[in-house]
Amino acid sequence: MGDQAILDFLARQLSGESGEPLYRRLEDAIKEAIGASHLKRSAVIPSERTLCDALGISRVTVRKAIDGLVSDGLLDRRQGAKTVVSSRLEKSLATMTSFSEDMRSRGLEPGCVWISREISRPSPAEMMALGISASEKVVRLRRLRTADDTPIAIEIATLPARFVPDPQAVGESLYEYLEATGALPVRALQRMQAKPATDEERQLLATPEDTSLLVMERRCFLADGQIVEFTQTKYRGDVYDFVIELMR
Repeated sequence: MGDQAILDFLARQLSGESGEPLYRRLEDAIKEAIGASHLKRSAVIPSERTLCDALGISRVTVRKAIDGLVSDGLLDRRQGAKTVVSSRLEKSLATMTSFSEDMRSRGLEPGCVWISREISRPSPAEMMALGISASEKVVRLRRLRTADDTPIAIEIATLPARFVPDPQAVGESLYEYLEATGALPVRALQRMQAKPATDEERQLLATPEDTSLLVMERRCFLADGQIVEFTQTKYRGDVYDFVIELMR
């Protein structure tokens, strides 16, 4: 979208009656523009003066809205008085969501490039994580995850084969498959650590040599306590942030 189309979209979002403060409504309108992909990652948003003139609101209101979005990590201020849609991605650790759900909530198109999918005997680490014996087979799904065709993470998901009899039946979203088969997890335990990327991982993710990875290990459970999934996801440290909300 060009600047005029963005301004028209924001004006429509602000046109209705609401009891919310105007700066908050402008924040929500810009969030909606980002979520609907009208504003892409790294796109320059219209200047404060342009927003004031086009929307008929004060500079103080516009600045307060932009400050809030910068604080939330949705916008970045750049040199030369430019404000752009953030190119970094945030993942909340407070809710259990899939990669596809995370990307779509940010107005990005999730995708995957399959590296391998196989049925195999479990490794000792997988046996411990999934609570299974050496005689039980597992499905191992290895994928490169993308957002708007940009490599973001390498994901290795291991599940007891009884939950995924045919690994070829899994599409771009594992959770959509599990939901369709009645095996969608309801809770998870997660552990996070930082690790340097291997040569293969740097090549797959197209990252510089000194890039570190944020590695998330997740064990997912069904309502009856069965462990349905053990996943290790290696996120690019140069584009991904994890966010934890703390309350007292």
